[in-house]
Amino acid sequence: MTDNSAAAAPRAMRINIGIIGCRNAGKSSLINALCGQEVAIVSPQAGTTTDAVAKPYELLPLGPVTFFDTAGLDDEGELGQQRIKATRRVLAKADLALLTVGAQGLLLADKTYVAELKELNIPFAVVFNKTDLAKPTQADLDWLAKQNVPFVCASAAKNINIDQVKQMLVSLAPTELKADPLLAGDLFAKGDIVVLVVPIDFSAPKGRLILPQVQVLREILDRGARGVIAKETELAAMLNDLKRQPALVITDSQAIKKVAAIVPPEIPLTTFSILFARAKGDLNTLCAGAKAIDNLRDGSRVLIAEACSHHVLSDDIGKVKIPNWLRQYTGKDLRFEFCQGSDFPEDLEQFSLVVHCGACMLNRTEMVHRLNECTRRGVPMANYGVVISKTQGILDRVLSPFKLK
Repeated sequence: MTDNSAAAAPRAMRINIGIIGCRNAGKSSLINALCGQEVAIVSPQAGTTTDAVAKPYELLPLGPVTFFDTAGLDDEGELGQQRIKATRRVLAKADLALLTVGAQGLLLADKTYVAELKELNIPFAVVFNKTDLAKPTQADLDWLAKQNVPFVCASAAKNINIDQVKQMLVSLAPTELKADPLLAGDLFAKGDIVVLVVPIDFSAPKGRLILPQVQVLREILDRGARGVIAKETELAAMLNDLKRQPALVITDSQAIKKVAAIVPPEIPLTTFSILFARAKGDLNTLCAGAKAIDNLRDGSRVLIAEACSHHVLSDDIGKVKIPNWLRQYTGKDLRFEFCQGSDFPEDLEQFSLVVHCGACMLNRTEMVHRLNECTRRGVPMANYGVVISKTQGILDRVLSPFKLK
């Protein structure tokens, strides 16, 4: 089914499904058949799809997903290489993939993609998409069996076995994709009081809360706890009014120093960004990355990576505040570079440290991919909440609710 709920679900809460394959394998036809709509342009001319086309969809029982129609991975020429690069950006954030094979059967390029998908550890299946024109050969089926790769025989043009393709996607999804994401739910129990400290300043979105605050609040309600919200200027009075001690206080990272001075040390305290560091990546690795701050020297290059694009304010957290806190903490003349959205440098080795945002606008797969790339290149990564708490001298305090290695 497809409805407004699929489009309304936040991008980072959808399961990303990449439709990949060679040119003219019928990828655009397949995504149209899966969604029951004319989402992508279909043409017999190879290379019609250029930039990836994203289509939100409600795929039950998985829930909200995004299908990505991509350019052929066998594209040619200078422009073709740019298209392939865009396709690989989709693979960097894909939770699942369908390798689409045309009437010609498995090509050498397809077999190369099988190896690449396995290396990326992306669950995938092969879709023989034009079986109304040609059935897969026994040799192709035997090869897939040896590779332990599942497949479906279908035809997007004739709407044959499209439901089976959807059922294959559901079966491919690992347990963690089917489970509700965990932010703070293991840190409190039913009936507990959880305090959310939400600063309302010039950078706060007008008329709404930011996504991490909304998601944590929903988790509190889902688990039968009691959420109490206050600005940092009203926190002391609110804590005094409570008849019993809260099980947990969660604050915006930018207010952590002020909040830590108000919240008694026996009350567990952390930040929204720390919660997302755990949910979207690996908190142990990000905390280890923060140790690199102590090794920065004059001229060290630091990358500030943000998952969303926004208008830069005079006190912007990524462009202004974090660089200032790092300079003040280290006393060094640091060099900062910035990237936003889907952009993430390939030449990571030039940086002494990567400081990533909380990644509320990325899915876990893409954030883990970025973290793994930094680890593979020997570049430490930390996130906003970890870095802010370290430079404010209270990292141990905000990590105390968690059992870290």
